[in-house]
Amino acid sequence: MDRLVCGDVGFGKTEVAVRAAFKAVQDGKQVAMLVPTTILAQQHHATFSERLERFPVNVEVLSRFRSRAEQSEVLEKLEKGQVDILIGTHRITSDDITFDDLGLLIVDEEQRFGVKTKETLRKMREDIDTLTLTATPIPRTLQFSLLGARDLSLIETPPPNRQPINTEIHTFDEDVIRDAIVYETSRGGQVFFIHNRVKTIHEVAEMVRAMVPNVRVGVGHGQMSGSELEDVMLDFVNEKLDVLVSTSIIENGLDISNANTMIINHAGEHFGLSELHQLRGRVGRSQRKAFCYLLVPSVHGLTDDARERMKAVEQFSDLGSGFDIAMRDLDIRGAGSLLGAEQSGFIEDVGYETYHNILDQAVKELREEEFDDVFDGEAVPPGPETAVDVEEDAYIPESYLRDNTERLNLYRRISDAPDETTLVDLLDEMEDRFGDAPEPVQNLLTGARLRLLGEQLRMPKVVYKNERLFLYLPSEDADPYFYDEVFHPLLEKLTLLDREYVMKDDVEGGLMRAIIQDVPTLDDALEIMEGLLLEETKTIATVEA
Repeated sequence: MDRLVCGDVGFGKTEVAVRAAFKAVQDGKQVAMLVPTTILAQQHHATFSERLERFPVNVEVLSRFRSRAEQSEVLEKLEKGQVDILIGTHRITSDDITFDDLGLLIVDEEQRFGVKTKETLRKMREDIDTLTLTATPIPRTLQFSLLGARDLSLIETPPPNRQPINTEIHTFDEDVIRDAIVYETSRGGQVFFIHNRVKTIHEVAEMVRAMVPNVRVGVGHGQMSGSELEDVMLDFVNEKLDVLVSTSIIENGLDISNANTMIINHAGEHFGLSELHQLRGRVGRSQRKAFCYLLVPSVHGLTDDARERMKAVEQFSDLGSGFDIAMRDLDIRGAGSLLGAEQSGFIEDVGYETYHNILDQAVKELREEEFDDVFDGEAVPPGPETAVDVEEDAYIPESYLRDNTERLNLYRRISDAPDETTLVDLLDEMEDRFGDAPEPVQNLLTGARLRLLGEQLRMPKVVYKNERLFLYLPSEDADPYFYDEVFHPLLEKLTLLDREYVMKDDVEGGLMRAIIQDVPTLDDALEIMEGLLLEETKTIATVEA
């Protein structure tokens, strides 16, 4: 398993992790859980221990809060198989970590880790299952999932009575800050003030104290000792503090239902899109209306990317919008290097589809020019992808299948179907799950079958409209093989049809096309295409399959 679970903060990703870990332990395997911060490691340790206390499951944690002696003891027990679930920060990727029988790797808040860390974990065992949890996957991970290289599950159902977080962008203004803090504390709530620079964080805390003298202000950041940080966090949890001025260390895992206002300083320059969404998820974890204020020195002084990030966070503030934000991030930053270490890259100038066309073209050129000797034995050069356009309704109606994610998944599977047998099996599966397929679904699958037949006949485009079938032929420069091997036998087949046809040049597209008259239905078009399929083409298709 290599599955990405995408769900907003508080939607239940940890619950999925607990159950997956329990299942693995019951099957005699060990579980490693990698988390980005010490605080989150401690919180997960408490959660897992509490949930599994009635079972013979040994849960341990590795973090800087544990002494050297305690860590050595944990490592010794781990190697002997006496630790079932190990939760830790980057420490668990160290060379001195040895598992007895690791079966499941859980990566929490995946966007906080680099490719190198993830690959180190994968190398622990080549055959371990991997469960990745995130609210906003990095572009590279999301791209892998969209391509089907990784499984993707979305958790879209919010907790009961959860409300969207009201998100606003402001230039730095003391009146806005004061009003936000006074309003929240007046209703008995608490405030996060995020300032991601340790050097000046105490100055910001003093500014808050001066602005609102009657509130209790605490400071938390990652350079504090474990005991100091723990004391501050406990004071905030126990409502001994009204405002917590902190760095983004509180981004992960902190669950304080009484804190429902967040102010993020320098939001445009110091934070990424997923980080802003993750931070915002620390508030609004109760039935009370929550607010998030993004402060920037000047809207006009932001870079184009920063301005896009601000707009995206403000726009996607509804519950369950983490996946939308991740898709927007993919747009802004690009998909990165799928086989390298870059987790984002610039494709926004050309667009997603064009990027893939360029990639396919580059692979084709390398295949034909640089590595032609490798593919010398290939008798038939690859043909074009066939575009199909039919005037009939061809789609999966919402009345037939309401789930958007499942509908998109079926569209992808139909589009990726390599042969007619796969499409037949897919129709059987759909009717088994959702009932008899309505006409638009039948038309969609017939269109997919036309595409497969068109590709076997090496046609760049097939169109059915006005009871006529238009077959577009490739240009001689683009596909010389078509004119050497397919064109003349195809003409012979056309002359044997029991209906009229004409050959015409397409003035706009520059391609020749055969127009077959008197084709009353889409099924008739399919039957004609099957009749045109040459015997030698069928043989080639079988060999390729």
